[in-house]
Amino acid sequence: MDTLSYKTVTPNAQSVEKKWVVIDATDQVLGRLCAKVAKILRGKYKPCYSPNVDCGDNVIIINAEKIVLTGKKMTDRKYLSYTGYPGGQREATPEVLMKKALNKHLKPGYNPLFTKVMKGMLPKNRLGRAIIGNMHVYNGAEHPHEAQNPEVIDINKLK
Repeated sequence: MDTLSYKTVTPNAQSVEKKWVVIDATDQVLGRLCAKVAKILRGKYKPCYSPNVDCGDNVIIINAEKIVLTGKKMTDRKYLSYTGYPGGQREATPEVLMKKALNKHLKPGYNPLFTKVMKGMLPKNRLGRAIIGNMHVYNGAEHPHEAQNPEVIDINKLK
């Protein structure tokens, strides 16, 4: 038996085929939606998944302002950040972060609430920081990525 003919194929950044997908966040629960988006961003739904390679797809989330949080999480949950200075710990609720997302001075495709939630679900290393850049979140139904021919995915059909 020729043992050289059996080689394990591992994906690398050049061999991975990345797609663009659109997800509608209307009436979706924030944490459940972001857990599925994190799997898409990592590439865990693909057969060529590798934990050390960015093999996930680019995700466009539309209608982000219509997201739902269960219970009293919109006002009671607190997200902490730190400025780096003494006494610089800041608190923000999801309600405040949603209002920040409507700010016209933010970079298009950036939503502070989705970014905060997704960072907790991705690896805490340089790969995780690169993967979070593949997510684009828009408050309305319009997005500027039509040139990439994104395909619409029903997030409720994914496990």
